[in-house]
Amino acid sequence: MTPHLKGIAITSLGVLFVVPDSLFVRLIEADPLTIAFWRLLNAGMLIGLGLLVWQGTAPFRAVFQTGWTGVIYGVCTGLSGVMFVLAVAHTSVANVVFIIASMPVFAMMFSRVFLGEPITKRMMLTICAVAVGLSIIAYGSGETKGASIKGDLMALAVSAAFAAGLTAARQMRHVSMVAAVPFAYIGMAVLTLPVAAPMTVLPAQVPLVMMHAGFIALSSIFLALGPRYITSAEVALLVLGESIFAPLLVWVVLGENPGPWALAGGAVVLVALFASNLIVLLRRKRA
Repeated sequence: MTPHLKGIAITSLGVLFVVPDSLFVRLIEADPLTIAFWRLLNAGMLIGLGLLVWQGTAPFRAVFQTGWTGVIYGVCTGLSGVMFVLAVAHTSVANVVFIIASMPVFAMMFSRVFLGEPITKRMMLTICAVAVGLSIIAYGSGETKGASIKGDLMALAVSAAFAAGLTAARQMRHVSMVAAVPFAYIGMAVLTLPVAAPMTVLPAQVPLVMMHAGFIALSSIFLALGPRYITSAEVALLVLGESIFAPLLVWVVLGENPGPWALAGGAVVLVALFASNLIVLLRRKRA
């Protein structure tokens, strides 16, 4: 297998493991903050243990040397983990994943403001198209059962927080920030403990809780390894698959109909991002 095909396979596995994330949040019978606590704590410990076994303490030492960059990345990653669960609890899964798909747009804007990178015509068109799609989704939240503006805003916060974390990480490209994830997840789990109720999870739900953490840990590892072999544009195109399959999975398993507005707005967002990343990919291949 060539390195390119290896990268596609690894990234695709990462996407497949993250697809059931919102379904697990729906299936686990506990309040959102309790779900977030176990999701972050267990996934953080699994990722941390995996890194220790395969790479020792070197990745953790490298992250500590990043200073405030690592802190910003960790805080943003931890916050996005909590806000994701809250978003799924307050609006439809389709709205959440379609809104979170807008993350590259926030990354473009943050890169312009904090890193001084230019915004090209392609980026501006992408931002405008995504804004239209998000507006359609927001409008439909008042018309679709199970959707709400409150949850949509939480999903938007997830998108912005994660994009901010990635922007911070770009300042330390020579350091893999994967080792920061266990600290971010476990640290945020500790912070949510006073308002969570971990012991209220029923024994019958424990396998779901553990599977949820396992899926998140595997997804995080695969999505961290994949970009070593393929371009960021290719990664972005593959990750869009999560926005397509996650709401479909919840629709099939739980009968949660996304509604026409979410599907229409989501289609605008996904097509805009797909076209934007495809243009980048084709330009790089020509070069």
